[in-house]
Amino acid sequence: MKISVDKNVVEISPESEQETAALDVLWKIIIDCYGNNKKLVPMGQFIPGVDTLARFNIEGGPTTYSETKTAQKDDTYYCDICNKYMKVKAGDPVPLCCGKDMECID
Repeated sequence: MKISVDKNVVEISPESEQETAALDVLWKIIIDCYGNNKKLVPMGQFIPGVDTLARFNIEGGPTTYSETKTAQKDDTYYCDICNKYMKVKAGDPVPLCCGKDMECID
């Protein structure tokens, strides 16, 4: 894929049929015909020469929850990868973020 940046506009140009299909999937996830578009939010870090990929979270989608862990008390949970915070009530399932359970702030 070719990526070009001009101020705050990013253009992504697929260079194969597989990349075109992947960009189409991403486009359909982010765009909502009713105006509730989602955002790509950076996760972790990207250092050229050190990291081989840049990772983004699609913000605005439905929150998923742990099937096994519940909050012991009303508290705030956070993701140590992307820094997202959520309030959780006692007995509710712990939210998942960046592929793992969010952590309780003590």
